Amino acid sequence: MILRADSLARDAEFILLAGALLALGIGAALIADRVRVPGLLLFLGLGMLVGSEGIGGVEFDDAELTRTLGTIGLVLILFEGGLSAGWKEIRPVLPTAISLGTLGTILTALIAGFASAWILGLTTLEGMILGSAIAATDSAAIFAVLRGSKLRRKIARSLEGESGMNDPVALLLVTGFIAWIEEPGYGLPDMVGELVLKLGIGAVLGVAIGIAARGTFRRLDYPTQGLYPVASIATAGIAYGLTEVLHGSGFLAVYLTALALGTGAVPGKRTIVAFHQGLGWVSQISLFFLLGLLVFPSRLLDVAGEALLISALLIFVARPLAALVASLVARFSLRERLMLGWAGLRGAIPIWLATFPVIAGLDTGGEIFNIIFFVVVTSTLIQGVSFEPLARRLRLTSAESAIPRPLVESGTIRRLGGEVFAYRVDEDAAIVGRPVRDLRLPREAIVNVIVRSREAIPPRGSTEIEGGDELHVLVKAAARPEVEELMRRWREGPLDEAPRPRLQPRGSPQIFNVRSWRDEDGDPGRPERIAGIEITQRLRTRRDSPGALVLLADGRYAVSGETLVAVGGRRQVADWASRRFTAAEGGGARAWWQEVAGVLNAPAAPRPPSV
Repeated sequence: MILRADSLARDAEFILLAGALLALGIGAALIADRVRVPGLLLFLGLGMLVGSEGIGGVEFDDAELTRTLGTIGLVLILFEGGLSAGWKEIRPVLPTAISLGTLGTILTALIAGFASAWILGLTTLEGMILGSAIAATDSAAIFAVLRGSKLRRKIARSLEGESGMNDPVALLLVTGFIAWIEEPGYGLPDMVGELVLKLGIGAVLGVAIGIAARGTFRRLDYPTQGLYPVASIATAGIAYGLTEVLHGSGFLAVYLTALALGTGAVPGKRTIVAFHQGLGWVSQISLFFLLGLLVFPSRLLDVAGEALLISALLIFVARPLAALVASLVARFSLRERLMLGWAGLRGAIPIWLATFPVIAGLDTGGEIFNIIFFVVVTSTLIQGVSFEPLARRLRLTSAESAIPRPLVESGTIRRLGGEVFAYRVDEDAAIVGRPVRDLRLPREAIVNVIVRSREAIPPRGSTEIEGGDELHVLVKAAARPEVEELMRRWREGPLDEAPRPRLQPRGSPQIFNVRSWRDEDGDPGRPERIAGIEITQRLRTRRDSPGALVLLADGRYAVSGETLVAVGGRRQVADWASRRFTAAEGGGARAWWQEVAGVLNAPAAPRPPSV
């Protein structure tokens, strides 16, 4: 029993530590966003702070475990990047993205590799391993600086596409040069053949799996929104695992699968994207923290001079020259090419690639790892901080954000004081067969779309609701309790108000009266009593301004508004509404008075009890 208690205590401490580190990671992301520095630097610093030479004193040097966990994290990060980008956004800049991701990466690796071998006294192949690792840009770092940036969309999309496509190339270069060192007889033809084969298999399988997944998502009707993210994770795992088993590039397949899945209408797409954005953040924080934990800061001082020289060469020579050549496939100005050359931010992927020579047992593996870590930190700090000022200096910014944030995002709507929720209509619900106007929604709520048989239907007041429909309701937060009460009546009924009381006999015609609406009358959009008479049924609610058409307990009808209220018999109020329609100015007012007159003149309109 004591042993079990100790185990539970250790588990609780581990969970507490994980939660605290994620909370610190969120704080670091918020700070990084304010000071315009890529958050990965703070995540790495957090890992170093907790590590063996920091205040945490945590001993960790397992490069193989880091590579395994890093692979999982990178799969999730790349999948989220492809989902967020979407084919329609990448297609206009696809030639540039492919050229930067392949030719640009290879040229950067060659220039940086030869220079590193000369500066550090390494063999040519060892220099190429280092150059290939630092040639990879990082999608997480790119998104970090683009989020909130005003960089022109064409350049931003090119950088997004490159960051998703160059990781597989850099990985194949690193593993190829390691194999060149370890395997007798392995040479350049083998490396080129493997590179072409893996990229080809990855591209074909990635697109095929993505299209198949998109079709499957559209055909299947999951009972709950929570299953869509589960299915998307399964898709990412299948894309990577199957492609690697078939000797293709799993990273390229994952990115292209997500790109295809994120294109077009897919059920639960908003839920999937939001889930993977959160999962991507968890992966980034965890991966960068783990890489920081693996570093021994004291060893970085031994390579600081050489690393700074290599970093300067990468920033000012290798990347700009490679981007200049690779961007010749598209019509970019010299200023735009300069921006592409400066914006090649490094991140977790080069450091993750640096674990490969360590695991392979190369004598220079530790030195290469420390050099790469130093280069990533310095280049990201310099380029990340200067990214937006340089874009403005080159006059490459616009009024639009580089990564637009849609208004329909639930977080944005909540900040604006509204909420969006989906209501699924059961087959035996009371609202089945009734028009949308019978939902009795308050003025602060509206059905903005009906999803029926995997199709989106723009609703009208006369649109009949069917069993299995999914109603997407936009409502102000203050009116949500009222709408939730209405939802219960949508399921169980009754939809109509309680039966009207029997009228007392009267020998004179109903009196028609028009007067000003006063503050003491209450809300004209939701009146409770008019002229001291109780309201028994709310027939219509005006949308563009406060107003309502109601039936009073004495059998008369009333139309309330911000300025006037009219009370009288059905025909009297209908004739008055028709006159108001003729004199009205503006589409909203004319539509309202036409609706009031139409309801009162319709044969099926509610009639007062006979006297």
